[in-house]
Amino acid sequence: MLHFTVEGKGKTLVFLHGFLESSSMWTFLNINRLYAQNIFIDLPGHGNSALTDNSERPSIEFMAHEVLKVLNFLKIESYSIVGHSMGGYVGLLVKEMDSRCEKVVLINSNFWSDNEQKKKDRLRVAEIVFKAKKVFIREAIPNLFGNPENHSEEIDVLIDKASIIPPEYIAYSALAMRERKDFTNEVTENPTDYFIIHGKLDKLVETDFLTAQLKSSNQLFVLENAGHMAHIEQSEEVMAILKGVFS
Repeated sequence: MLHFTVEGKGKTLVFLHGFLESSSMWTFLNINRLYAQNIFIDLPGHGNSALTDNSERPSIEFMAHEVLKVLNFLKIESYSIVGHSMGGYVGLLVKEMDSRCEKVVLINSNFWSDNEQKKKDRLRVAEIVFKAKKVFIREAIPNLFGNPENHSEEIDVLIDKASIIPPEYIAYSALAMRERKDFTNEVTENPTDYFIIHGKLDKLVETDFLTAQLKSSNQLFVLENAGHMAHIEQSEEVMAILKGVFS
């Protein structure tokens, strides 16, 4: 079973971290202000969770099934998900698979499948981590910030934690994201179930493209001074949005 921790009491919120991260990423937010039962899960191959998938095809589906094993073990009756980047992709699939899931909040994530260029980029990542993992991590993580020069300490912490992840686990996640399902119709047709917190300086997702995909402006919260790591770059603003969604 995946490694998890549970804190607090109240309605249940499940927190899923992103690529090259672990559940420790949520320490950058004052989560206890949500007054909920918070479940923090390390996704397969990250943090303290092993990667146990023996199939030939890496998949977000496997990650989603493993998350559901934790929630079933804890006998959770209803819950919502907050997912950062890759964790958002997993959250979308969990909601589709499980009627107990009420809302999904995507932080610096998206709901469409990769285009052909992005698929090539994922494949390149899966190949390069076996040859130069440390170089890849040291280049990739600072690029996630809108203004990396303002977050050197946080970047060093993230690099140290990511460096522990074996290259085969990193490659698995990259390939799993490459083949993920498109949820555009589900997200756009159910605006009260899905919310997106986006950093305007995010180099991975263009704000204009994201805005154009949505039918309801109430689903999208754009943070002017954040890149792909909004939970670090504008943590107070992220918390205020989460409190509003889950109030």
